[in-house]
Amino acid sequence: MRFDATGKVSLDHIYTQPDPRSYFSVLRPLGYCVPQQAKPYFAKLIKEYRESQHVAAPKVLDIGCSYGINAALLKYDATMDELYGRYCAEDREGDSREALLARDRELSRSRQPAQRIRFVGLDNSSSALSYALEAGFLDDAVHADLEAHEPTPRQREQLAGTDLVISTGCLGYVTERTLTRVVHAQDGRRPWMAHFVLRMFPFDPIESALAGLGYRTTRVEEVFKQRRFASPEEQTLVLDRMSAAGVDARGLEAEGWLYAQLYLSRPQDPSGPETGGLAAREETTVPHEPKREQN
Repeated sequence: MRFDATGKVSLDHIYTQPDPRSYFSVLRPLGYCVPQQAKPYFAKLIKEYRESQHVAAPKVLDIGCSYGINAALLKYDATMDELYGRYCAEDREGDSREALLARDRELSRSRQPAQRIRFVGLDNSSSALSYALEAGFLDDAVHADLEAHEPTPRQREQLAGTDLVISTGCLGYVTERTLTRVVHAQDGRRPWMAHFVLRMFPFDPIESALAGLGYRTTRVEEVFKQRRFASPEEQTLVLDRMSAAGVDARGLEAEGWLYAQLYLSRPQDPSGPETGGLAAREETTVPHEPKREQN
């Protein structure tokens, strides 16, 4: 079992396959569930943006989107349990990529009318992006590494006009460099943001960079299970990292799960707390779906 520089087990291979079967078959035993927990928060934020900014079909940029999981959950009201069943079924192990795509296209057609959202995925895995786009989960795909490179003119066009930026677990590997480049691609517009970030990764550098761009960030008080540790060694390495950073893992990561926190960032109005007539408040009242344990 290999570990990356953060102490987490390396799962890079599951993001670069031609279809999502490895992704779901590896993550299912680990109880990976954060997209399901994120779903009602993202849905509420999209609804609030639509109503307050009078945008009928908000454009959502999902950073680290992989196979378009968040898009499937939000556009077509899929669930993680449904997707696990879809991609981990034994009778589908021998299916071709085209057969899987055909089933997923049927999913998108059967859930019409879809939620009024335009989903753009940003990822450095061309295989995952290609699948999500062909399946109909994503409306557009940006294959880029904005940590290392400025967006090309074509990528800037794809990023432009973004209304909301979301992520479920990639921040920590993705830093303020990517978010800053996304904002700069908007030519003066500032999208709302909602990021689920593992507690092992500090958010301060990102919050500071966003503040410099005119954002105010609040943190939801609740914590969210992401997945079980893949091994006792992974847990030890992560706990050591958290201890060195002064993060108390008692009752949370020490009990066997990785946990995330939700950070919400919105543009500040120079003449008031926030734009769009939104009152400044701690975001602690967002409705939350009951947690469903994955076995």
